[in-house]
Amino acid sequence: MRSVTHLRPIALLHAQIRKLVVGVVSDSRSSGVDYDSPKGDPGLFGPDSATWRIHADFPAMMSGGLCALMLQTLHPRALAGVWDHSDFRHDLLGRLRRTTIFVGGTTFAPTAAAHGLIERVRRIHTKVVGVTADGTPYRADDPELLTWVHCTEMWSFLQGYRYYVKPVPNDVQDRYYAETARIADAFGATDVPRSRADIEDYFAGVQPQLRFDERSATVLGVLDKATLPVLFGSAIRPVFLGAGAALLPDWACALLQRSRLKRAKDAVAARSLMLVAPAIRSALREGVAARSCRRMALAPAALDHW
Repeated sequence: MRSVTHLRPIALLHAQIRKLVVGVVSDSRSSGVDYDSPKGDPGLFGPDSATWRIHADFPAMMSGGLCALMLQTLHPRALAGVWDHSDFRHDLLGRLRRTTIFVGGTTFAPTAAAHGLIERVRRIHTKVVGVTADGTPYRADDPELLTWVHCTEMWSFLQGYRYYVKPVPNDVQDRYYAETARIADAFGATDVPRSRADIEDYFAGVQPQLRFDERSATVLGVLDKATLPVLFGSAIRPVFLGAGAALLPDWACALLQRSRLKRAKDAVAARSLMLVAPAIRSALREGVAARSCRRMALAPAALDHW
């Protein structure tokens, strides 16, 4: 049996990791979501879903979220909404936080709370309108843009899990896309991919609309220099950014002009994340996924298997 003196350093390490994660993905405002009740409420997906399993892993979701953000800078109309309607130069981390709250809530929260989050974002979307740099009109509630944002996120989250956790059987990947499509449907997205084949076809079809321009470079530059409000933030940032970039598909790397040197650095960051990921998972074992499992009278370990 381990003594208290052996356990204390581990407990201190876990406490520091939790503080770091909360500092990055949270701020002083609460999400307002009660993940503990009502008992037995499965939310939009439930513990038997592929979505609960894939979204339960923080290292995979964080790297996937950053990958999705990089991909989203390639769509001029989607990027225009960020450019015109957010203080991305000073609050790009805030966007990541809001996305984290939304994805966590729509995945694990009880049903009413999940629908409330969707409705809140729907209202925000109606106010995000304008024109791109070349004069093309855009709306955040445009069904095509909703599909783009959804696909970049779900594809990236899945790749993060496959890369940093374990392989995902093909049928489970298809089930994941089919399950998460209901979120995009709720926003009014159109022609939402519901399988691996669908999403590959989608990305092939949308690529002619994508480009890497001055605005894309500016947003990514802000991301590269973002200050994390935690100890060792300057050392942590390149690890997660590189680990996210390592997930990018070849066609996106070409558009984003990621050189061989950059891709080699991404691979190093990916290996670094793999090394520290077990400690992160252990420190965060009491997160929203675990709380939601207990709401359903299940042990969190239930999410370890397909």
